[in-house]
Amino acid sequence: MIALKKSMLPIDRRRFLLASTAATLSASSWARAAGSNSRIGVAMVGCGIRGHEVMSRILATKRAELRCICDVYDEHRGKARESLASGQSPLETAAIEKALAHPGVDAVLLAVPDHLHVTLGAVVLKANKHLYLEKPIAHRPEEHAALIEAAKGRNVVLQCGMQQRSGAHYQQAKAEIVDKGKLGQVLFVRGVWHDFPRQRRPFKSIPKPAGLDWDRFLGPAPKRPFEWMRYDSWRLFPDYGGGQLSDILTHWVDVAQWFLNDPRPLDAVASGGIYQLNDGRENPDTVSAILRYPKHWNFNFECTLLPIPGVRPHVAFYGTDGTLEISRTNYTFRAARKHAVEVKAAGNLDSAHATNWLDAIAGSAPVNANLAAGLSACDAVHLARAAYWSGRRMRYDENGKITPA
Repeated sequence: MIALKKSMLPIDRRRFLLASTAATLSASSWARAAGSNSRIGVAMVGCGIRGHEVMSRILATKRAELRCICDVYDEHRGKARESLASGQSPLETAAIEKALAHPGVDAVLLAVPDHLHVTLGAVVLKANKHLYLEKPIAHRPEEHAALIEAAKGRNVVLQCGMQQRSGAHYQQAKAEIVDKGKLGQVLFVRGVWHDFPRQRRPFKSIPKPAGLDWDRFLGPAPKRPFEWMRYDSWRLFPDYGGGQLSDILTHWVDVAQWFLNDPRPLDAVASGGIYQLNDGRENPDTVSAILRYPKHWNFNFECTLLPIPGVRPHVAFYGTDGTLEISRTNYTFRAARKHAVEVKAAGNLDSAHATNWLDAIAGSAPVNANLAAGLSACDAVHLARAAYWSGRRMRYDENGKITPA
C-alpha cells in the first residue's frame, strides 16, 4: 500500500488517505491466482465508442482475452462481438452481475455513462476484480465515499482513465521541464479543446428498441420515460454526464494538477451556454471555467463543441521563465529569449495506459492513474459544474463541501 506524504495532503485528508489504500496485486500473488503465463480475462462493460477504443488496445497487447460483453443494448453487444471477439464466443449479457459471476473474468473495463461509474465500479471492486474505470470516475461529489469504501483493502488494481499519465512525452515534460523549475513560477495554465462532430449531429426520435434495458441505463438517475436522445447522447444531459466539464476538463485539469503537484482547486467560476445547438440538449455547447489553486496559479479552461479552425487541443503552462505547450501528439518548450524545443509523442496513449494497467495487475509496475488521482480530477470537475449551474463563484470549505465563495 502507498501512503501519501503529509506535504501532499489536500484539505480532505481522510478521504485521500483512504483512496491511497487501494492495493495493487503483487506479482507473486497474481502468479498464484492465475498462473504467470495466463492471459487476463476481461469483461467489457459498456460497448460504446470509448469502450471499443480501450478494449481494442487491451486486446492488442495479446495479454488479455475478452471473456464477457456486457451492455444494456443487445445491438451494441452484437457489434462488440463482431469487432472484438475474433471468432470466440464471450458471454453476452445486460446484467453486470452475470459478468462478474463468470469464472473466467479477472478484470473489468467499465466504459458506461458517467452516472453509472460509481454504482457499477463499486460492485466490480467488491467482487475483487481488477478495474479500468473510465473518467470522470465519479459523477457527483457525494459519490466519492462509496468508491473509496469499495476500494479499501481490496487486493485489486484500479486504473482511472486519464491516459495522459501513461504518455512518455507527458512524463518527460514533467520530469525534465516542470520538476526542474525551467518554467519559473507558473501563473496560469490554459486548457483548450473544441470540435465534436458526433455531439453536433442531428438527433432523431425513435421508440425504445426491444433489446434495450432502459431501467438499467437509468440506474440511480431520476426515473423518466424512454427518450432515444437521452440514451444515444447521454453526455448532453446533466442527469447522466457533465458535458465538456466532465469529458474534457477531467483530462486537461488532471495534466495541470499532476505537473504542478497541486491536486485540489480552492474555488471556481464558469460561464457558457447553448449558443448554437438548440436541439433539446441541456449541457452547454460552449463553456469556459477558471479554477484557482493553493500554489497561486489559475487553470483557464475553454471548450466548445463547435469547430474553430487552426486551434488544436492542448494544455499550455505560462511561467515567469518559460512556457510549455503539450498535446497528445507533442510538446513545445520555450525558455525566455531562447529557441523553442519540440518533442514528439511516441506510441498511442490508450495503448500505453492499457499496458500500464496490465503491468500493474501482473505486479511489475505501479498503476499510473490511481484512485487518488481520479478523485482529484473529479474535484475540479464538480467545482466547475457547480459554478456553471449556480452562476456563482464556488469553493471547497474546510470540510470539503462545495459552497458559494
